[in-house]
Amino acid sequence: MRVLFVTCPDKSIFQYLVPLAWALRTAGHDVRVASQPRFTGVITQAGLTAVPVGRDSDIYRALESAPGEQVSARAGLPRPYDAAVDPALATPEHLRAGYSHHVTWWHKMDNLPMISQLVAYARHWRPDLIVWEPRMFAGSVAAKAIGAAHGRMLWSMDVFGVTRQKLLGTPGADPLADWLDGHARAYGTDFSEDMVTGQFTIDQLPVPLRIAADLQYVPMRHTPYGGPATVPSWLRTPPRKPRVALTLGLTATEKFAGYTVDIGQIVAALGDLDIELVATLTDKTRTALPRIPDNTRIVPFVPLQDLAATCTAVIHHAGAATMATTSLHGVPQLSIPFHFDQPALATRLAEHGAGLALDSARATGPAVREAVLTLLNEPHLRANARKIRDEMLAMPSPNEIVPRLEELTAAHRV
Repeated sequence: MRVLFVTCPDKSIFQYLVPLAWALRTAGHDVRVASQPRFTGVITQAGLTAVPVGRDSDIYRALESAPGEQVSARAGLPRPYDAAVDPALATPEHLRAGYSHHVTWWHKMDNLPMISQLVAYARHWRPDLIVWEPRMFAGSVAAKAIGAAHGRMLWSMDVFGVTRQKLLGTPGADPLADWLDGHARAYGTDFSEDMVTGQFTIDQLPVPLRIAADLQYVPMRHTPYGGPATVPSWLRTPPRKPRVALTLGLTATEKFAGYTVDIGQIVAALGDLDIELVATLTDKTRTALPRIPDNTRIVPFVPLQDLAATCTAVIHHAGAATMATTSLHGVPQLSIPFHFDQPALATRLAEHGAGLALDSARATGPAVREAVLTLLNEPHLRANARKIRDEMLAMPSPNEIVPRLEELTAAHRV
């Protein structure tokens, strides 16, 4: 069958899709990945065939304001999606106001540059299945236009699906449905709820980290993919001391004003511990450090799946891929969350006793030091981390869900 993936031009989001795209290819299916033209190089670098559609746009430019405004704009889940993890916020007024704002200032900005050319390509290539990440409603519009089966592929908790179901059945306007209905009618069909939540949803998180709506989910084990990488020689030698990784993601440095914690203070506070600290930091951040302790190795990048396998503990920002990759190795984690879904993920991990969570505002050097010592010395944290690892390993791999996707495609394709 022909399978079309649709992704926003965001490398961290796209990388969640790559293992399934390759699983489908190696099963003999024809796979394409559609995104904005500027993203073509990232797609082809993953060995996949790119389809540039529409024009380039960058939603992050909307946040190119003063650094303080950037920080406040990305703190936790925005409305209405904060209602997915806080039932007290699930009022019709809160949900509708949030949808009204984000349809205009987020979802349209992501999708409008791509919709018309994506539909044109879908009419030309006639995919049997369209897989879209949950922000890419352009994928569901195209699927409806040609009668293709279609499903969402999550890259974190399903805050989109859970929020949507909290709105359904309440009186009042539906800004998201109204917007999508206009596009559906333009291509000869009508709005249906699967344009928001898919005919099915592929979920890569284990049950302890998952939130779910009343939808059809296809569980799939997270398979780490971080782009081209090289395993350095030092990583092939077992550490002589407990190894602790410090990695706070690329989003803060690539798209926003920087980290929300004092990196230098954290590195200094860990400098006298009997550990090997491996910190993945940009050259700019490294240069700004007052000093680098003797127990610290700073690298710009290292494949996390190889690094985590050698670690006794990992400190990170609670990015879903980072958390899932670390969890696959049964390693206790200290989460220092801030952006979008990170606080909710950090809370779930801590609730299941597989790690600790420390709000960015409280992540001083002494606080991080104390948390790291707890990770190193509390056996129950490692035991619970291994339970989550075992749950993940019991989930089907990308290759193993391909037959299920074939069945769903046959059931839903018009």
